[in-house]
Amino acid sequence: MLEAFTQRAAGLPEPAFWLTAVALFILVCLVFIVWRARCWKRKWRELAFIQAQHEERLALERRHEEEKNDLLAKAQERLEHRFRMLAQEIFDEKSRALSEQNREKLEDLLKPFRDQVRSFKDRIDTIFVEDTRERTSLKQEILQLRDLNQQLNIDAKNLTEAITGNRKFQGTWGEVVLERLLEQSGLRRGHEYETQVGLRDQENKLFKPDIILHLPENKDIVIDSKVSLTHWARFVSSADEEDRQQAMKAHIQSLRRHLAELQAKDYSALQGLKSVDFVLMFVPIDAAFVTAMHYDEKIIPDMYSHKIIIVTPTTLLATLKTVEHIWRLEKQNQNAVEIAVRAGQFYDKLCGFLEDMEKLGRQLDTCRDRYETAMNKISRGRGNLISQAGSFPDLGVRVKRRFPDSLTKDAAEPGVMPE
Repeated sequence: MLEAFTQRAAGLPEPAFWLTAVALFILVCLVFIVWRARCWKRKWRELAFIQAQHEERLALERRHEEEKNDLLAKAQERLEHRFRMLAQEIFDEKSRALSEQNREKLEDLLKPFRDQVRSFKDRIDTIFVEDTRERTSLKQEILQLRDLNQQLNIDAKNLTEAITGNRKFQGTWGEVVLERLLEQSGLRRGHEYETQVGLRDQENKLFKPDIILHLPENKDIVIDSKVSLTHWARFVSSADEEDRQQAMKAHIQSLRRHLAELQAKDYSALQGLKSVDFVLMFVPIDAAFVTAMHYDEKIIPDMYSHKIIIVTPTTLLATLKTVEHIWRLEKQNQNAVEIAVRAGQFYDKLCGFLEDMEKLGRQLDTCRDRYETAMNKISRGRGNLISQAGSFPDLGVRVKRRFPDSLTKDAAEPGVMPE
């Protein structure tokens, strides 16, 4: 073809030849361009088709990823909720058990204090009521004492004639009157006083005082009844003044004889008696002693010099009432001391209880802090255990149970390790 074209062109003039060559070149170029354009167009359609397929596959994968993420988020939320609920239940159960245990321990600790406070209050109320009752009855006791003394004087006067002829009976009657006064004073036999107690001196000689009256602070008083009514009865019944004077003189001598007998006994040397400062010589008739004292004014100083005091029913009952009141005050003082001791013990126990409660509070705070620290490691913060363990099923780990949602609510994203 080229040769034919060359041959034909050889017969043409030179301008025509070049025009023909250029036209032919342009034609070839156009054919090449058209062919190349078709190739590029076909290639472009193939690339567009491949891109469309790729975008469609990418969109499908994106939808699958979103669905997977939604399922994972929902599963994680349920897991966190269940785990949190379980942790809350465990915490509530432990709190209830701890509260119940603390309540029982607190009840055990407070019960002795409650009993002591109740006993303390009852004791104070009892002491207050007794003290009020005793004070209000003091006037009545004084009136009864006056009436009793009058009655005793009447009884003594009536019995004088019956007992003046028998000395032994006189002594027995004096002891009966003495013990009756002791009973009426409120003192108790075997406690505040004792009768006919056998005691021995340093020479092992036996003595039996009529009454040993006990006082607080380990002190004793001896009361010895001495009855001398024969001469007194003659003095009262005689109408002759000279005979009365002789009878009174004999009566005073009898009293001084009793004084000498008591002085000779020396009760202070007896073993078992404590702090015997003086001895009371009991004369059962007031008038017999008062009249003798009127006729012999030295009898009182003489007796005091030998630590002997004569008492009559009037003065002795007043003395015994005073002793009974002293014992009552002593008991109240002992109760006050006991109350003070118990109050001190109560205060010490209360201090110990408050210290234990403070220690218990610190321990509870420590337990709460440790619980919060453990929960932070389990379900809170970056890289917590629940967020890490939540990814195990997605990694192919086979599990049969799930975490409680209550413990997974605040968990971080899975797969983040703690720093």
